[in-house]
Amino acid sequence: MRVVILGSAAGGGLPQWNCRCPICTLARTEPHRVRPRTQSSIAVSANGTDWLLVNASPDIRQQLFDNPAMHPQAGLRHSPIKAVLLTNGDVDHVAGLLTLREGQPFTLYGTAGILDSVNANRVFDVMAEAVVARSAVAMERSFAPLPGLTVTLFPVPGKVPLWLEDETMEIGAETETTVGAMIEANGRRLAYIPGCARVTDKLKGQIAGADALLFDGTVYYDDDMIRAGVGTKTGWRMGHVPMRGEGGAVEALADVALGRRVFVHINNTNPVLIEDSPERAEIAAAGWTVAHDGLELSL
Repeated sequence: MRVVILGSAAGGGLPQWNCRCPICTLARTEPHRVRPRTQSSIAVSANGTDWLLVNASPDIRQQLFDNPAMHPQAGLRHSPIKAVLLTNGDVDHVAGLLTLREGQPFTLYGTAGILDSVNANRVFDVMAEAVVARSAVAMERSFAPLPGLTVTLFPVPGKVPLWLEDETMEIGAETETTVGAMIEANGRRLAYIPGCARVTDKLKGQIAGADALLFDGTVYYDDDMIRAGVGTKTGWRMGHVPMRGEGGAVEALADVALGRRVFVHINNTNPVLIEDSPERAEIAAAGWTVAHDGLELSL
């Protein structure tokens, strides 16, 4: 199984278009210390020819351009992207669908709850259903989006997308609006969880034994954005577990048997983005990799 991390940043990418925080400034002025990153998305293939896109970032056109394996290969119109899977309805995971509208057939997969949020917004009708089939999949039930590739979705603690929040919003609920994906091919297993509000015993059991885990790395500490002076929300309020601190992912997952551990969906205020920071060194010492765009895993 080949896995390409197309985009490794959280919403807005790195640097964010209007941000002058220290990390965004370094990404503009010292890219050898802070690599610029696009928004969260991966591609997975069992044969190196046909690809499953997991989440459609607003940066998807550039991401596909930067990865020749995903260029058109034949005729006037073609794409190796044969299917798209959504793990939630966040803007940074669905807006790229609007770029994939050029009459190219593929199947769009997601839970009924996630697809309902897409279907409710008529702007996504530019993906004509006669061309792009929409397939709702049940939780905890395996399906095959591509030959040789099997996916099982499972609920993780999260929340509804920001654009659907109202007074009834609940943070940390396990529903079909935020899911993880266990992706399997040729005897290998990849757990992909780009958004997660907390690590539970149930979640640990679901991912145990995976050959690789790509996990929510949005914030280092719960109050990253507050410390940086660019926002008032905590990681918890946004539906993201911190890497470190109380309930942090590094400590919570330390006793889970896993192969490679990789943080993805990293916010622009997270100090691990600085290559020579003490926080990056701590994460590496704990056995984790901080993802960058173009990072490829061969499982």
